[in-house]
Amino acid sequence: MNALPSVGPGQTTIGGDTSIPRMISGLWQLAGGHYGKVDLDAAAHVMERLIDSGFNCFDMADHYADAELVVGRFHATSSRNLLAFTKWCPPANGIKSFEAAEKAVDLALRRMGQDQIMLMQYHVWDYSDDTYWHNLVHLQAIQKQGKIKHIGVTNVDAAHLELLIETGFNVATNQISCSVLDQRLVRGRLASVCEKHNVGVLAYGTLLGGFLSEKWLGLPEPEDMESLNWSLRKYLRFIRAAGGWGPFQGLLQALSTIALGHGVSIAAVATRYVLDIPTVRAVIVGCRLSIESPERSARNLEAFSFSLSEDDYTLIRKAQQALLDIPGDCGDEYRRRPYLTAAGDLSHHLTDHQGDRLREAIATGKRIEYSTGSPWEPIAGYCRAVRTGNYISISGTTAHSPRDTGIPVLGGSSARSQTVAILDIINQAVKALGGTLSDVVRTRVIVRDEVDCEEVSKAHGWVFQCEGIRPSNTLFVANLIGAEYRVEIEAEARLGFDEVVRFSP
Repeated sequence: MNALPSVGPGQTTIGGDTSIPRMISGLWQLAGGHYGKVDLDAAAHVMERLIDSGFNCFDMADHYADAELVVGRFHATSSRNLLAFTKWCPPANGIKSFEAAEKAVDLALRRMGQDQIMLMQYHVWDYSDDTYWHNLVHLQAIQKQGKIKHIGVTNVDAAHLELLIETGFNVATNQISCSVLDQRLVRGRLASVCEKHNVGVLAYGTLLGGFLSEKWLGLPEPEDMESLNWSLRKYLRFIRAAGGWGPFQGLLQALSTIALGHGVSIAAVATRYVLDIPTVRAVIVGCRLSIESPERSARNLEAFSFSLSEDDYTLIRKAQQALLDIPGDCGDEYRRRPYLTAAGDLSHHLTDHQGDRLREAIATGKRIEYSTGSPWEPIAGYCRAVRTGNYISISGTTAHSPRDTGIPVLGGSSARSQTVAILDIINQAVKALGGTLSDVVRTRVIVRDEVDCEEVSKAHGWVFQCEGIRPSNTLFVANLIGAEYRVEIEAEARLGFDEVVRFSP
């Protein structure tokens, strides 16, 4: 292996005006499940040493244990500057107030000892829960106060990133999993959406928690998941979803061949591969802020000391052919099965939509009506959805924005994005009555302008493809009430039919 490179991590720009390094130190390893309690003073001292090597940017979150406090300790003991990105990942508790958002931002500022958060990244647990619309509106207001420089998102798929942007939100970055094994960014629509709207991708999982290294080359698959730290547990699930240990070892061998040819590590090749994806602004590499971190980070700079040749890419593509695509779009691992997380389950994050009152009403055969609180519901004498037995009828639904957000219409003038928003609202109604979107058996789609039919159909098809079903459908052109609305959809759901059998001529 070559001596430690003297190159730096290079620079890029996010939000149009903020320069950041192309390699960021990620502090998830401080969150627990990795290496035990953090010594704040020692960790702050390691940050000082990392800055000497050009690593002056750190990524963390409100739930990464003491990560934000380490930044605060650094600021209290050093006059040097660093970039600190954090995340707000509120629990799915339905709290939508400005006070709650302001409290979360102020806590992060206080913990980090800063007057302004350079990048506040928001995580959405459930797109059918309209709480995230309220919270993003609040973050925009707090941004205008000067407490936040840029707003980003984490683990948002192409359709919902597009929806946010078409609605009018200025999204600087999207932090997602991306690696030589996880190709969802470039195989789906997300890369093109990010490129079109100048959203910088911050890629994590680039080294699969450490699996993309010489350490695992030729070794058998770990048998005891519980013996692994959180990172390795998470990315072993990714490896299994991509076809298993055999194809992964084939990929690892290809990376090893390339690494030997350039005199660098497997990790350097894997990192270089992701850095070369046009929409990727920076990679986030795990850092435990231990005494070994500066040397480890210096070795990470190998990724900036060479270029991959066309022959290298050919070898990688050949190894990738044995892999399966990771299911779904970026971020789906947090919202749909299989849950590719450290725990392999998100039940502790998901809301119980079927409370005791609903269960009792269902058990006693009551007619159940679900209302959203729209002022038109009592005037026109309707509700969003009605459940009788195992049957749910959902009223014609437009991309009407949640109350008190001030948003004119979800999805702006984009019929495609309005369709995504409408089906989220329908999903919310079905969940409120004890079902899921996979229970939908029929939709009726009304478009204002025939020119929108293809884009609306693509959005409709994507949503139900994610659910693994194909409801019966009617699509027609008609006038809609409200010039801002381009699409209206009504739906019917029937519960109790989980398995799908398909027939065709």
